[in-house]
Amino acid sequence: QVQLVESGGGLVQPGGSLRLSCAASGSAFRIDTMSWYRQAPGKQRELVAAITNDGNTNYLNSVKGRFTCSRDNAKKAVYLQMNSLKPEDTGVYYCKAVTNLLIYWGQGTQVTVSS
Repeated sequence: QVQLVESGGGLVQPGGSLRLSCAASGSAFRIDTMSWYRQAPGKQRELVAAITNDGNTNYLNSVKGRFTCSRDNAKKAVYLQMNSLKPEDTGVYYCKAVTNLLIYWGQGTQVTVSS
C-alpha cells in the first residue's frame, strides 16, 4: 500500500510562484511514473506534468516554460515548481504514483491564483 501526501498549495497573486510537494510512504517499493493532475471547478481532471523514474518529463502545453516537475527517488517525492501563475491555473492539484502497475492518488491540495 502506498500513501501520497501533497503540500504547498495556497492563494497566490497572478505572476506569483508556488512549489508543490508530494511524499510517498509505505512498504519498500520502486515508484515508476509520478504525475501531477489538476481539476478546476466544473472541469475534468487533466494531466499537468509527469516524470518517469529516470527523470524524463512531459507537460501540459499551457504550463510549458512556467512549471517544472522534479523528483527525489531517495525520498520518494515529486515536486512541481509553478512560476508565472495565472488565474486559469486555479484548481485542486493531485499527485499520482504508479508502482507495480497499481495507481495511487493523493488527497489533493488547493491552488488559487487571484488578485
